[in-house]
Amino acid sequence: MVVAVMGGHGLERYDPEFARVARISRTLTRLGFLMVSGGGPGAMEAGNRGAADAGGSSIGLNIVLPHEQAPNAYVTPGLCFNFHYFGIRKMHFLMRAKAICCFPGGFGTLDELFETLTLIQTRKVHPVPVLLFGREYWERVIDFRFLADEGVIDDRDLDLFRFAETAEEAWKMILRFHGAD
Repeated sequence: MVVAVMGGHGLERYDPEFARVARISRTLTRLGFLMVSGGGPGAMEAGNRGAADAGGSSIGLNIVLPHEQAPNAYVTPGLCFNFHYFGIRKMHFLMRAKAICCFPGGFGTLDELFETLTLIQTRKVHPVPVLLFGREYWERVIDFRFLADEGVIDDRDLDLFRFAETAEEAWKMILRFHGAD
């Protein structure tokens, strides 16, 4: 089962959050999941590194940009794919992923998250569990409750995602979602 790792490229290797993403990816890989990331640095690298540390394979869906984002060294050779357009890259994430693990990030991460939620909300893709790691971060960045209270999203849209902190929580939520618990 493929799990997509989304998150910011600015996360440094010495940051505790990098270690957390790698640990979660490593655990999910050991549990039998195949990790797919954007293939770049930061949280994406941590996701691929965790899979490599666990002895698993991982996919990198790299975006070609003029000023950054070479594929990270932990993407499994032969499983790195380069994309010119963000939209096509996101489509490939969503075609394969049976779960999304979204870690703190900036505009790119928010774009991926909101497009994923919109496509699930409008039934343009099959629903998958969308897990937001770091509740405190996400609730500061996006006031989902406010959006529902304002009527710009429906209350039931708050069920399109869940907050998670650990790989074990994520694993249970993914299995429950897919009816395998």
